[in-house]
Amino acid sequence: MKLVVQVKLLPDAATEAALRETLKLCNQAAGHASRRAFATGVKDRTALQRLVYGELKAMGLSAQPAIHCIRKAAGAYATLAQNLKAGNYGPVGSWRRTQVENTPVRFRKDAAQPFDDRSLSWRIDARTVSIWTVRGRRKGIGFACSPEQAKMLAAHRRGESDLVWRGGCFYLYATCDVPQAPEYVPDGFCGVDLGIVNIATTSGGTVHSGRRINQVRHRNRRLRARLQGKGTKSAKRLLRKLSGREARFVADTNHRISKQVVTEAQRTAQGIALEDLGGIRARVRLRKPQRVALHSWSFAQLGAFIAYKAMRAGVPVVFVDPRHTSQGCSACGHIHKQNRPAQATFACTSCGFAEHADVNAARNIAARGAAGWAVSHAADDAA
Repeated sequence: MKLVVQVKLLPDAATEAALRETLKLCNQAAGHASRRAFATGVKDRTALQRLVYGELKAMGLSAQPAIHCIRKAAGAYATLAQNLKAGNYGPVGSWRRTQVENTPVRFRKDAAQPFDDRSLSWRIDARTVSIWTVRGRRKGIGFACSPEQAKMLAAHRRGESDLVWRGGCFYLYATCDVPQAPEYVPDGFCGVDLGIVNIATTSGGTVHSGRRINQVRHRNRRLRARLQGKGTKSAKRLLRKLSGREARFVADTNHRISKQVVTEAQRTAQGIALEDLGGIRARVRLRKPQRVALHSWSFAQLGAFIAYKAMRAGVPVVFVDPRHTSQGCSACGHIHKQNRPAQATFACTSCGFAEHADVNAARNIAARGAAGWAVSHAADDAA
């Protein structure tokens, strides 16, 4: 399985300037390749390399960075084609889709740039890297990482690493190919109900409240509106400073929750059952005040964190149909809207069973996970 290790570079002033110039030139080159691909219709990586390789070399790039800039441009057009096919820019003929189709792909001047082992070499024990720049190769650039990250880099780093400028600092994102732990046969399933009021609720009764995240989001939303209304230079500086802070807080919270869920499942030798919530934002119709909460809901990130942590630990994960999990009774199976009279309350109108609504939903998810696992493995055994 692929994991990304992020390390912070510690360059001196001259090296930092060289890295900034390198990112700027690489993205100018990628932008040039993108414009040529758009004008000529040549978007295949190999054909585009034959078309613009010499031009990028003339801009001051060496061989490998030039090739990576071409690949970045070709990859951007491949991603764009997939997004257009999926309808992510609207239907054919819509204003937004037309604008995207009639405009070359552009790159920010400080967008991430990939480097392979010919342009970037690691010295894990010394905590230094050597990297190609427009001012020549810079050696002995220090980086900071934890002992666990260093161990993973030394054992599993494979392929390219991305140079990233973020928040006034340089980072390297290194791809590690970590072996997956063997999956055990689960003794039952732990269902996880994902929500907005409660971020995650397990069938065992553990509730991870979303109150703190929602408070942070509301506060930041009000602050952003106030600063955008002012429009002064100091307000814009503060907006840049706040940028990404909320996302980092949410990601940290999701990491903590996912770790607890996977650890508990591993301890009890259970599998994990999650709802397949893909496309929920397009399906659900809400009043305007509720839309902000829905569209800032990071269920996909939390589900992805649980899935990859479970994969590393060998914990089986299944995704189930989420329909009626909140309205169905986990005791008798009766489904009705009136079973849930309030957000946190579940009271079955058929058998009288009462439970916290999210715990009841998590138990339904766990039951569907166990049934799905049994069906899929029975088919495998028959084959």
